[in-house]
Amino acid sequence: MHLLAAGVNHKTAELDFRERITFASEGLAAALYSLVEVPGVTQAVLLSTCNRTECYCLVEDTPDLPAWLAHWHHLDPEDLRRHWYSYYDQHALHHMMRVAGGLDSMVLGEPQVLGQMRDAYARAEETGTLGRELAGYFEQVFSVAKRIRTETDIGAHAVSVAYAAVSFARHIFADLNKSHALLIGAGETIDLAARHLRDLGVRELVIANRTRERAQELASEVSGRAITLDELPQWLPNADILISSTGSPEALLDKTMVQRALKQRRHRPMFMVDIAVPRDIAPEVGEWDDVYLYTVDDLHEAIEENIRQRRQAAAAAEQLIDRALKDIERETRERQAVETLRGYREQVMALGDAELERALRQLNKGDDAEEVISRFRHNLINKILHQPSVQLRRLAAEDRQEALELARELLLGENDNEDND
Repeated sequence: MHLLAAGVNHKTAELDFRERITFASEGLAAALYSLVEVPGVTQAVLLSTCNRTECYCLVEDTPDLPAWLAHWHHLDPEDLRRHWYSYYDQHALHHMMRVAGGLDSMVLGEPQVLGQMRDAYARAEETGTLGRELAGYFEQVFSVAKRIRTETDIGAHAVSVAYAAVSFARHIFADLNKSHALLIGAGETIDLAARHLRDLGVRELVIANRTRERAQELASEVSGRAITLDELPQWLPNADILISSTGSPEALLDKTMVQRALKQRRHRPMFMVDIAVPRDIAPEVGEWDDVYLYTVDDLHEAIEENIRQRRQAAAAAEQLIDRALKDIERETRERQAVETLRGYREQVMALGDAELERALRQLNKGDDAEEVISRFRHNLINKILHQPSVQLRRLAAEDRQEALELARELLLGENDNEDND
């Protein structure tokens, strides 16, 4: 069995392509069931965010995951292969640790992806596609990610997709105290954006969500107002700043809706950031002169300066990952040694049990006890040494000097290098 981490991310594909291969929450279980039916896949976890769609699997051989994903989303497999990457075993574990630690994110060190990976793990556990071995790999990943957060300064600076979006708004509106903000969605990104805007003293915060209850829960924490998505047309004209991040499969704001809002605003500028994948705001909205529309990909340049502040911490995090991987490799080798010793112990015990049974039968027949014990000792030693003797003679005949030296070290505790010092 091998660990496989594979997929598409913001480094290998543009937003237009990434949004075509995302998985909605309600369809994730079906996708997981389908994924473990791919020949060679035995266990699987699916991570789908605005920046990446990745499969983490326990596999035999080399399953054709691009073909599976292309079939699921009705795409040409060759189009997908051009954006695809795959990592196996230690390389896969290294990649997963970098993802969980925020080192592979568009915003270096952003913490949301760790929560997203934990959610993906939980969904796979619920559906039954997560077995003990794959779960063990994730435990190692989460442990390292936690250490990155606590042992480095990767999270010392307030940098995230939400923070970058709010930073954009500050460039457009110098005085946020006079600005009205409309946030669509109530997930973690919108939660962070709302708190950043509140801390910067935005005049009004309106939270729009499919359910008013969830919107109200967040609004109450940031002294905002809660509305439903159906109320967007009446609140849109008042929005100077709009940030959207939902899981809607279709755009929530189209060009016509925004045009009406602009007329009511007398063409005062509107700043919009669409963080959602698929997009919440139709791309055509950006054609209006009074609309400043940015997508998640557009945030990259704006956050470059803040990323510089995290690069030193990221270097420390990379070293932490390297050390963790070396520790895991050592532990794996030690486990293999223990398994070998266990097998050898069982073999010797079986030989001992057989000779002991023979000796007891001889004693029960009245044979001389001293002779029985002597034969028991002689026979047991010969049987224990038989297989090593055969192998040592073979190694000598093949002139395998290194193997012979290793055998001497194992059997006699001798090391020729130490003798020569």
